[in-house]
Amino acid sequence: MTGPAERSAPRGEATSRRPPRWLPRALLMTVLAVYLAAFGWYALGALRGLAINVLIAFFLALALEPPVLWCVRHGWRRGAAAATALGGSLVAVAVVLALFGNLFVQQLLQLLDVVPEVYTAVQDLAAERFGVALPDSGDLVRDVLTTFGDDVASGALLFGTTVIGALFAMLTVLLVTYYLLAAGPRFRAAVCRWLTPARQQEVLTLWEITQVKVSDFISSRIVLAALSSAFTVVFLLILRTPYALPLALFVGVVSQFVPTIGTYLGGALPVAVALTAQGLPQALAVLAFVIGYQQLENLYFSPKVSARALEMNPAVSFLVVLAFGALFGALGAFLALPVAATIQATANTYLRRHALIESHLLRDPTRWQRVGDDEAAGPGPRP
Repeated sequence: MTGPAERSAPRGEATSRRPPRWLPRALLMTVLAVYLAAFGWYALGALRGLAINVLIAFFLALALEPPVLWCVRHGWRRGAAAATALGGSLVAVAVVLALFGNLFVQQLLQLLDVVPEVYTAVQDLAAERFGVALPDSGDLVRDVLTTFGDDVASGALLFGTTVIGALFAMLTVLLVTYYLLAAGPRFRAAVCRWLTPARQQEVLTLWEITQVKVSDFISSRIVLAALSSAFTVVFLLILRTPYALPLALFVGVVSQFVPTIGTYLGGALPVAVALTAQGLPQALAVLAFVIGYQQLENLYFSPKVSARALEMNPAVSFLVVLAFGALFGALGAFLALPVAATIQATANTYLRRHALIESHLLRDPTRWQRVGDDEAAGPGPRP
């Protein structure tokens, strides 16, 4: 005969070995969460390009909102005003490309004609001064085609697909920009209907702040483009380079409104014109001026203008451009200042500021304080 404790022991052991009832459900929920997280990550990566295009369209709509409002105040329908503002900006871009594109192509063709002569001069100089025999231009071209022929072909194919993708992206940006401009208050009302009145006021305030900062950013770009054009036209006139005024306008517009590579694209055309029309010394002088002015603009003009227009510290604006460019590329560098200025203005609006305490570390000493400190220190050596 066995006791009750002995008879219940095997059943308890079997019950302890059986998994708890919640474990299968927890495993299923874990697998589902991992699957949803992986799908979300994939979706974010796949939609990254679309999100960037929508962001560009949003900032374009904010930049074109003032002319649309001007047209609406003068009796235009909002759809017609949006189409006119967007179409006018496209026409302006097309005119700039037509004016300078033809000049750029002509100078590029002349440059291709001049390159063999320049290479021959360099070849003779290297042979006379340094005793170095450079290969002939024909042999050099054949070697390049033999070595990099496949890479050139694949690069041309990649360039073609990139151009097609850029056209689709541009069409997407233009359509979204028009819809945002045409909707205007109706779009903001549709967003605000999902929010409480307090949240609506916050969203509309943030929208207005963003609108102001984007307008300030565009105005700062215009000021920098005017400065660049003025300095460039003076230098080209001193150098007696032909087409000085259109070249200077091209440099100013492209260097400020094309992110990252705009400086190099803008400076390439006057260098090519100087090389084909005047010679190698003048081309090197223009190149040196472009590089020197770029440093002056980065260190002085751009921080000052950006700080005044966007109310940001010059060092902060410079670091913000570097950081956004490293994270998001050319688009990030172009949109860094208005985004950062919007964040700063929002923080100033909603975050509470406190009164400063009295401390000598919070302000520079006056002249009489410095003189008094020197007299109190005595005639001994000063740090």
